[in-house]
Amino acid sequence: MARLINIKAFQEFLASGTAGGIILILCVMISLTIANSSWAVGFDQLLTTEIGYHTDSIQLQYSLLTWINDGLMAIFFLLVGLEIKRELIEGELASIKKATLPVFAALGGVIVPALIYTFFNKGTTLAGGWGIPMATDIAFALAVITLLGDRVPSSLKIFLAALAIVDDLIAILVIAIFYSSSLHYLYLLYAGLIFVLLLIFNRIGIKNLIFYILPGLLMWYFIHHSGIHATIAGVLTAFTLPTTADDQPSPLEKLEHLLVKPVNFIIMPIFALANTNIRYETGMVEGLFTPLGLGIALGLLLGKPIGISLLSWIAVRLKISSKPKGASWKHLIGVGMLGGIGFTMSIFIAILSFADASAILAEAKFSILAGSILSGLIGSLVLISVSKNKKQEKL
Repeated sequence: MARLINIKAFQEFLASGTAGGIILILCVMISLTIANSSWAVGFDQLLTTEIGYHTDSIQLQYSLLTWINDGLMAIFFLLVGLEIKRELIEGELASIKKATLPVFAALGGVIVPALIYTFFNKGTTLAGGWGIPMATDIAFALAVITLLGDRVPSSLKIFLAALAIVDDLIAILVIAIFYSSSLHYLYLLYAGLIFVLLLIFNRIGIKNLIFYILPGLLMWYFIHHSGIHATIAGVLTAFTLPTTADDQPSPLEKLEHLLVKPVNFIIMPIFALANTNIRYETGMVEGLFTPLGLGIALGLLLGKPIGISLLSWIAVRLKISSKPKGASWKHLIGVGMLGGIGFTMSIFIAILSFADASAILAEAKFSILAGSILSGLIGSLVLISVSKNKKQEKL
């Protein structure tokens, strides 16, 4: 009997959103441990191992790390895109005022960190790294807010997801315009045509998921070869899937249900293992207090919450937008702090900025790690504090 109770408790744990967040944090700790152990070389070799298929006309052979970041993460973005669209049609973002707030918040969270970085590094050889503190790591930010459970209004979780999606789309555009050496416009044209085809499928009422998934895979291939980060294919595919504003099951909701557990318990843990293996090197701590380190760390730690909160406040004051249901301004400040979790997208931009300078790149990575961890911890403490104060007020 006791064994049955334990099995049931474990199943309930796995079914909860908190479980995915805990597993993700554990994988981060494991990855950092491996990176600073004797296993580091072997792990790096594993991540750089190429797998796949290629011919003269088809290139699908990439390193394991590329498959994780560009392939598996496209599925994650597909799931997030599905959740955002559902909320736009029938949930928290269904009104114009609520839907516009994440857009303004994301713009503030992009502009202010870039200005802070530029303030510290203007006129130096490091000025080109201004895009590093702009990006929010949607996966880790959502993992942290999920760990907080019912301490945070559900509307705020949707707000953070929407904000992070817009933030990542802006980051992808910044990479395409300022950090890409070349764009292949023919591949972009092919991807655009497939996206239009999917919209037509939606319009004429096709509900079979296969008619969206297969063209979506092809769109991923073309976007990946265009020079733009391939994960955007997941968001674009999600936005084409049909759904309804009532309680009737739809293709979108069906796919969303199918993806939740694989994403939470397989894709995100693998992603964390592969991308947070940062090796500590001499001088990294001192590097936090250089113009580069301060520009990145303060851009994430201060720039994100200031920009997100400020532009949100302006949008609400001008009555362009409205706050998420049940959320206070302190909640939004806490979410702004979580927006400072940069991790992988910030590291990706750092690699593009300083690929030829390994010492500077190592310093930038450590600054991203420090700023992201502090943002996550402080943001969590702010949200927990707000939750406690509200409970006390009710007593």
